[in-house]
Amino acid sequence: MELNGTSAIVTGAASGLGEATARALAQAGAYVVVADLNDEAGKEVAASIGGQFAHTDVTDPQHVQEAVDAAVGSGRPLRVAVNCAGIGWASRTVNRDGSPHDLAAFNRVIAINLTGTFNGLRIAAAAMSKTEPVDSDGQRGVIINTSSVAGIEGQTGQIAYSASKGGIIGMTVPAARDLSVIGVRVNTICPGIINTPIYKSIAGGDPAAGEAFLARLAEPIVFPKRLGRPEEFGHLVRSLIENDYMNAEVVRFDGGIRFQPK
Repeated sequence: MELNGTSAIVTGAASGLGEATARALAQAGAYVVVADLNDEAGKEVAASIGGQFAHTDVTDPQHVQEAVDAAVGSGRPLRVAVNCAGIGWASRTVNRDGSPHDLAAFNRVIAINLTGTFNGLRIAAAAMSKTEPVDSDGQRGVIINTSSVAGIEGQTGQIAYSASKGGIIGMTVPAARDLSVIGVRVNTICPGIINTPIYKSIAGGDPAAGEAFLARLAEPIVFPKRLGRPEEFGHLVRSLIENDYMNAEVVRFDGGIRFQPK
């Protein structure tokens, strides 16, 4: 899929993996709609890449539709949707005090990570179906979902997060089969530990404590012995889009890490 001259939508694009993806796609010549809840950061990213910001709660189908409409309305055919919006959560199925996992918290993680991804996938694909094919194969677009290695081998306290990310993995093949009739490819990336702002904030602003924390996170990574970089994720997204034979795949992006129970 040639990105130059097309439009793309990236959810969760105000920071982290989504921001890196938006920048990678814009560098390749795509007009990117930055879809996020963070208005200030989202507008800054959009302005810096010559794109457009759309205030988007991925659990709200109307918000997602408006973001997709913004891409379509750019005058460039919508060819790419990358679903990066998501949240983390940690709680055991039964907590140490004997209380069960909070159901509202579980539902919220599922709503944002899983249902939000499905909203991005289904609404973007519907818009892509109305475009003209770009090649003799009948290809119209590419959708990339963001799961996690936690969706494959989740750790203690990750039941809500792993369930949501595992659900994204489970959507990959049936979505690719469903959307084959309109020429849309679907792939899912499972990142490991990537050096995004969420990890930098955990140490509470203490640089020394932050470096020590990141070093501990890197210990089980096979090679290279460091956390992944957001721009490397963006590079992988672009590679999956541009390689026309990549479809219905779940790709680990984790430096060879295999999580222990906790």
